Amino acid sequence: YPLIPLLSLLRNLWAHFRRNVTTWSPVGAAFNAKPHRRLDLFEKNVGLFGVPELTCPAGFQVASKTALKNTELLLGRACSSSQGVETVECFDQLSDGLCKVADLADFIKVAHPDPAYREAAEKTCIEIGTVVENLNTDIELCKSLKNLLDDPKAVAQLDSDTRRVAELFMFDFEISGIHLDDKLRKEAVSLHVKLLDLNNEFLVGSHMPNRIAKSAIPDHLHVHFANEGSFIQIGGLHADSPDDLLREIAYRIYLYPNSDLMECLEELLKCRYKLAKLVGYETYGHRALKGTMAKTPETVMSFLQLLTDKLSDRYGLLCVFKGTLRSFEFLCSRLPPQAKSELMPWDHPFLSGVLRAERYNIEPSLYSPYLSLGACMDGLNNLFSQLYGVSLMSEPPGAGEVWSDDVRKLAVVHETEGLLGYIYCDFFHRRDKPNQDCHFTIRGGRWSQETGQYQLPVVVLMLSLPHPTKSAPTLLTPGMMENLFHEMGHAMHSMLGRTRYQHVTAGLAVFVLWALSGTRCATDFAEVPSILMEYFATDYRVISQFARHYETGQPLPQSMVARLCESKKVCGAADTQLQIFYAALDQIYHGKPQNRSTTDILKEMQEKFYGLPYTPNTAWQLRFSHLIGYGAKYYSYLMSRAVASMVWKQCFVQDPLNRDMGERYRREMLAHGGAKEPMLMVEGMLQRRPTIEDFVDALVSELNPNFETFFLDSES
Repeated sequence: YPLIPLLSLLRNLWAHFRRNVTTWSPVGAAFNAKPHRRLDLFEKNVGLFGVPELTCPAGFQVASKTALKNTELLLGRACSSSQGVETVECFDQLSDGLCKVADLADFIKVAHPDPAYREAAEKTCIEIGTVVENLNTDIELCKSLKNLLDDPKAVAQLDSDTRRVAELFMFDFEISGIHLDDKLRKEAVSLHVKLLDLNNEFLVGSHMPNRIAKSAIPDHLHVHFANEGSFIQIGGLHADSPDDLLREIAYRIYLYPNSDLMECLEELLKCRYKLAKLVGYETYGHRALKGTMAKTPETVMSFLQLLTDKLSDRYGLLCVFKGTLRSFEFLCSRLPPQAKSELMPWDHPFLSGVLRAERYNIEPSLYSPYLSLGACMDGLNNLFSQLYGVSLMSEPPGAGEVWSDDVRKLAVVHETEGLLGYIYCDFFHRRDKPNQDCHFTIRGGRWSQETGQYQLPVVVLMLSLPHPTKSAPTLLTPGMMENLFHEMGHAMHSMLGRTRYQHVTAGLAVFVLWALSGTRCATDFAEVPSILMEYFATDYRVISQFARHYETGQPLPQSMVARLCESKKVCGAADTQLQIFYAALDQIYHGKPQNRSTTDILKEMQEKFYGLPYTPNTAWQLRFSHLIGYGAKYYSYLMSRAVASMVWKQCFVQDPLNRDMGERYRREMLAHGGAKEPMLMVEGMLQRRPTIEDFVDALVSELNPNFETFFLDSES
């Protein structure tokens, strides 16, 4: 008799065990398990990313010397080769040899926990950068390429990919001033060098905290900030805080103008304009946008203005913000009386979040138990398998291959093509690690003439997730899960691209010969694959395949997913208008000189494109770090979202797991990298050429047509 309940208990425990242990795929189980420290003292150190020279910081100098020695040999070949495909191949080998060292070093200088490695990597970046600047102005090298492109018979014998790569290399020469006389060319080089310093100074300064005397703010708020003797440091906007005064103080102090940084930004913009004029462009914006989907600043501003007009026609420019405020009052009545008269810039993010939570009950802690890191990786593996026939396989890294014990290595394997490349997953928070989600290209894909094989791409995905605990794996909020899918979109763009040349490989990179920053494909196209992944991340047909409670195995209810999707549309018009403001400000800064301060320009653009008042004695532009990597191209997020929306609605909304559509997406958009005009790739996928009006309509159609004015109507 006593055995009956005991057997029942054992049966239930076994069922619980099976749900929690045996249902994860190998990759899911790997990410839900704690990493084990390697203890094999006799295993050979293979070096960072398997590069044998990089077993110690001094190895960067060895790798750099080897790359520079090969550069000298290739330089001679490129200048002496017969006019044809061999010339372009030499150029690409030059680019590949330098980028493999520079891209890796650029990652290590920000991510490695050992300061010695970071310092050695920084020196390598500077050394390679100097060589690139010299190549930018190497007349003999340019002449070799120009002779090829000026020969109609030779050009006619080039395939389309080779011709495009040759033209892109020539474009890189031209924007560096190669066609100028000696005096002007030296001036262009000088401006390039100066801009490198200004870019770095502004980037560092834009993330530095401001400080203020403790006595200047109420005592009860001190606990929210870092202490520094008799001062406190304010290093962010605290936009999610429910305390109105805390949000206002953080906004006013963090954005308080720094005169040195202001001077740096204004000098940076002047140098960019001067360089653009010197090499033959009307403005820096015209120089930056050549080769993108938008092509010109005029097209970008038309896009932004048309989008603003459509939002204004639909909601009224201020309606979206007043609607946010009144909706919040209607729901909660939490604002003090003096704050109810006017919505301020520091209110918008907080009120939007409260509206989402109050209306849809989307408290992140309700979702996190269903979104363990292993479950999400399981979901990505299932998605890629069904769309592309690709699997993610966890591999143990060799000794010394990774920079932190908790970094995981994934092999990306196609069911018929075999190994496509490697993704290193640096997912967990650690001290001194950049607190941002991003994708790094370590090695670009290309067909290697030297080995007769395809050079497999290698990338890193960096997130800042919490570590697993003794009782639970790492649990993600919906936002974390969406960011994981977004960054994996960049990674799979790199993996599924199969470009002949490294110079146009898919994905993002820091060093792109000859330009020292940017992407290997058009910036306003590069975000499309990652943004499209956000649609998959919020579709129940995808989520239902992996989101289940880490303890009970129960699936995430469909109603919770529906609420989450609806909540994302709350204040969508206001969020879009904010992005328009940022993009328009970026365009004006990189247009013709205004002969007025960047703050005066900010104030005018904020009044025209945002609708919330400018706060005196603030300078938000000094925190606009995207001005460095996305100068004149911040609009890319909006345009990429428009393209992703069109692709989703036309190709995947009926069946997000359709293999035929996945193959078409890879064939038309992912495979080419920068080897094909971005608009042609979009046209191939959509089977029509979209207009600016189509882009605008796609963005506006994403918004909830009723929510923004619902509470305004209910009060009238």
